[in-house]
Amino acid sequence: MEKAKKVLKVLAVIAAVAAAAFGVYVAVKKYVESKKVVIGNDAENYVSCSCCDDTFVSETVA
Repeated sequence: MEKAKKVLKVLAVIAAVAAAAFGVYVAVKKYVESKKVVIGNDAENYVSCSCCDDTFVSETVA
């Protein structure tokens, strides 16, 4: 019976540590999410780059 109590205590400690780690994870995740800055609309800030186009013709001489 003593060994069963020790095993249960060890499992309780492991569960408590896991719960604390999960709590810290959730708190940090919420903090990071709140610090993200949304900079306007992506479509509004879009800048075309002709070098990425499939039809781009380089003006350099090879």
